[in-house]
Amino acid sequence: MARSESSRRVLIVVQNLPVPFDRRVWLEATSLTKAGYGVSVICPKAKGFNRSFERLEGVDIYRYGLPIDAKGALGFVAEFLWCFIRTWMKSLRVAFRGRGFDVIHACNPPETYWALAWFWRPFGKRFLFDHHDLSPEMYAAKFDRSDGAMYRGLLFLERMTFRTADQIITTNESHKRIAVERGGMRPDQVHIVRSGPDLARFKRYPADPSWRNGKRHLVVYLGEICKQDGVDYMLRALKELRERGRDDIQAVFVGGGPHQPEIKAYAQTLGLADMTTFTGRVSDEDLCRILSSADIGVDPDPKNDWSDKSTMNKIMEYMYFGLPIVAFDLRETRFSAQEAALYAPANAETAMASLIAQLLDDEPRRKLMADFGQRRLRESLAWEHSVPVLLGAYDVLFAPAGSTEAAGAARLDQRPSERG
Repeated sequence: MARSESSRRVLIVVQNLPVPFDRRVWLEATSLTKAGYGVSVICPKAKGFNRSFERLEGVDIYRYGLPIDAKGALGFVAEFLWCFIRTWMKSLRVAFRGRGFDVIHACNPPETYWALAWFWRPFGKRFLFDHHDLSPEMYAAKFDRSDGAMYRGLLFLERMTFRTADQIITTNESHKRIAVERGGMRPDQVHIVRSGPDLARFKRYPADPSWRNGKRHLVVYLGEICKQDGVDYMLRALKELRERGRDDIQAVFVGGGPHQPEIKAYAQTLGLADMTTFTGRVSDEDLCRILSSADIGVDPDPKNDWSDKSTMNKIMEYMYFGLPIVAFDLRETRFSAQEAALYAPANAETAMASLIAQLLDDEPRRKLMADFGQRRLRESLAWEHSVPVLLGAYDVLFAPAGSTEAAGAARLDQRPSERG
């Protein structure tokens, strides 16, 4: 098999987004590269990243095409099988013609790559599971059911992934609890690598009044627009504000997603066409310009088992740009934002509307919340604080069993100030 100059080689596998578009995976890959690892990534072609192979910032990226746009249960099963086969074939190429690998670092969803780890385990390859999302809970949130063959299948795949993993990195304490209680992992096998933003990626710009569409205030939503993301709750909150006579607010929705056309039509049905702007996917520069121009960031994720346990990246991106936040009261959202947000009772869009109005009418409070959020992000949540935990998890993987190095690295994510 191929050998690279690095003595530690990693193959990162991600299926649901291309790299470098997946910012968490890209931060992990580049951080490992800077630490001296040889890193290869296998991912799909999508979102304008269509080269079959390229090397970016020292990371070898292998991409495969998706022949279908999966819809329905059978479509998703077919997509999973196709992606698994193509990933397996690409892993052979990395092993025999590329830089090789010692660790498979598999990101979910889906939780299918334990089978790839089984294939490579006789060759001495270790398996690290990067636990991005709670797939069973996401399914329940999206389809409003927590039973049936599909739900049980997701639990089975999750269980097999946990059983196969040598180490796990995950995004927050709620996910770690799932890995220990539902997955049977030891606490010292699970490392919390928070998805904090890379502060070097963003740039603040002077406010651009054109985004306000002639209105006094600008509120923003950032993220993919999927069924489970609750953008309809935000639209109903905006309708409530309009009915209260608030014609001084413009809302910009930044991001694409499969549910965007339906949400855009819903905004028109509610009579909000002149109050809302849907940008679709935008460049990093345009994203920064919009967030630099906004007064408030909104996270309308409704409360359910998935959202309550998930860390929303948009929260920390709002905090970077000094945007006070209005959100529903979710466990991990409250841990991330703390005093940088106001929290409406679960799924109460009328209360959300009231909090938006309160903040828009109270500039001194917005400033206090903005300052707190920027300070918390800088001191606790930025990606630079996650890198030592990531590298510590890898030290455990590469250290001889029972060594002092392994024991010390396993404790890196137990810092009491960031338990949540």
